[in-house]
Amino acid sequence: MEEKTLYVSDLDGTLMHKDLKISDFSVKTINALVGKGVAFTYATARSISSAGTITKDLKLNLPVITRNGAVLADNNTGKIIEKALFTEKEVEMLKNMLPELPKTGFVSCYFGDDMKKVFADTQHTPELQGYLDYYKDDPSVVTVSDLSEMFMGNPGYVTIIGNKVETEPLYLRTREYNGWECLFQKDVYRDEYWLEIAPRNSTKAKSILKLKEEYGFDKLVVFGDSANDITMFKIADEAYAVSNAVDELKALATGIIGSNEEDAVAVYLSKAEPGKL
Repeated sequence: MEEKTLYVSDLDGTLMHKDLKISDFSVKTINALVGKGVAFTYATARSISSAGTITKDLKLNLPVITRNGAVLADNNTGKIIEKALFTEKEVEMLKNMLPELPKTGFVSCYFGDDMKKVFADTQHTPELQGYLDYYKDDPSVVTVSDLSEMFMGNPGYVTIIGNKVETEPLYLRTREYNGWECLFQKDVYRDEYWLEIAPRNSTKAKSILKLKEEYGFDKLVVFGDSANDITMFKIADEAYAVSNAVDELKALATGIIGSNEEDAVAVYLSKAEPGKL
């Protein structure tokens, strides 16, 4: 019996070009393969609203993994299928640990399936302000008065953006608690650092294993470029790093393929499943 293979790709720096788009070649190749029964999805740190604007032309049958595994969603509709949330105790811990949050970051809060990015009305780090300026027309952006109001609704994700000197101490502080996930890494596109905090077991690996089990896949093949792809590289049967990936990820890879600018994921898939194109 033929093995059922699940293919999972990161977005930024892997499937996407540096212009924050997926090429027409990649879209056409992936859609053709999915239409012939190839199981493909993506795993990203982005929210479904952010990822969806980039991946809207992909016709995917499987749930997509967003917020580094904290949220499963339908790429075609943007509907949230499953999400992880902080406990009330953890919300209070985050408020106490991160008095700098109004200046440095925002909280992704849920109201049912409606997600809001909650910022404080104060002076921000230049890096965070750049993010806010980019998303100024995003209807999911909400501004509140102070830290106490940033954790409204059901908080599920904290994002901090700044330079390394300012951000690394916050990472070292928050990672001391093992009840949640902390990811600290340099941005793919800019000279800034991101600290992302999610509820416990919210990793790309955990969500991928859930999909693998629920849909009965026998084999897992993944593609990535950054530190947030490490967990899924460790659980994969085959893991391919794009040539622009960080060295830490390349060391874990089954092999190195071309760069994101060369549509390396789509090229690999077309060769791995030649009879379905």
